[in-house]
Amino acid sequence: MHNKKSPKGQKPHKSHQVKKFSNQRKAETPDYDIKKLKSAETKEKELKEGIRLNKFIANAGICSRREADTHITDGKVKVNNKVITELGFKVKPMDDVAFEGKPIRREKLVYVLLNKPKGFITTMDDPKGRKTVMDLISAAGDERIYPVGRLDRNTTGLLLFTNDGELAKKLTHPKHKIKKIYQVELDKPITEEDFLKIEEGITLEDGEVKVDNVAILTPDARTIGMEIKMGRNRIVRRTFEHLGYEVVKLDRTTFAGLTKKDLARGKWRFLKEKEVINLKHLR
Repeated sequence: MHNKKSPKGQKPHKSHQVKKFSNQRKAETPDYDIKKLKSAETKEKELKEGIRLNKFIANAGICSRREADTHITDGKVKVNNKVITELGFKVKPMDDVAFEGKPIRREKLVYVLLNKPKGFITTMDDPKGRKTVMDLISAAGDERIYPVGRLDRNTTGLLLFTNDGELAKKLTHPKHKIKKIYQVELDKPITEEDFLKIEEGITLEDGEVKVDNVAILTPDARTIGMEIKMGRNRIVRRTFEHLGYEVVKLDRTTFAGLTKKDLARGKWRFLKEKEVINLKHLR
């Protein structure tokens, strides 16, 4: 049986039950330096070409882009004191935009890291009334933030939220190969044969699974550490289920260089400016 060292940053974590939803007062969101956070390419593009008016309105937290289109065609939006009804109209950083007579500015960028507990689904709202991750971060300011990717209801660990669409797209697009580390607890010890299969790569119904690093973390060979850059749906669970194992616990301990250090289960925190800059510069 192989007994490799765990992937960097991988440590077992104890589970903590969440006894109630977050009901604390709204936290004051940090003031990030936007000039530092935007890539040079984005800043140059916005300066030369501008951004679509509906996107600007959505970024200000007024409504969705689709709803913004309706407001634009209804004549409720002015740019530099002129009513704009053209869909696709672009605004530049120096333009003055008003909605229903009131000036609007881009919504403050917010970045929240949650250590998700078991039993919460990753969605903005659930028609069935089930507990969602949004219940846990309800005190994280008034800005509309969204989960970056998702974790299954029974998967625990790191989940990032933001209203920074550019960064969210980067962190979820397969071409960027964002590193994620999981701790997996199985219903039985993994065999040497199956360990080697995972190490060498297995093929599921939707293609090959390439694991960047895999390690046995406990003497009983039931707890596995897995580093992976692929982002396909339920990829870790399906890998072990394909080999005949049941995943008893699945915990994401590292996401894009962010770790669970000093972040208890069910708790959240704002990212530091340096952490956001690091995410922006991931390649």
